[in-house]
Amino acid sequence: MTFFTEPDHYEKTILSDLQGAWGNLRDDVVEHAGFPNWERLLFHIDEAMSWETVRHLERMEPLLLLIRNLAMQGEAPTEIMEAIEDIAEILQEVRQDLKQGKLL
Repeated sequence: MTFFTEPDHYEKTILSDLQGAWGNLRDDVVEHAGFPNWERLLFHIDEAMSWETVRHLERMEPLLLLIRNLAMQGEAPTEIMEAIEDIAEILQEVRQDLKQGKLL
């Protein structure tokens, strides 16, 4: 009987950067909780980070737009708006990498 062993190395891809950026945004929202729409932002951030959304990246961009709009309407702190823009930039890179076949 063989046992599954954990790999001793991982190849870092742009997807790990995307995951990290979403985590940073979530942390920023929790840290600055109390502004209008912050709870709704958390709900949609969790949805964007879900396995289902990651498996179907085309769902992420509309969620990001919704999150950006809710943050703007709630006059979210600058750190949150910057974190949203970081995600937008990384998501653009992900789309480019997908077009070039780098993430397959």
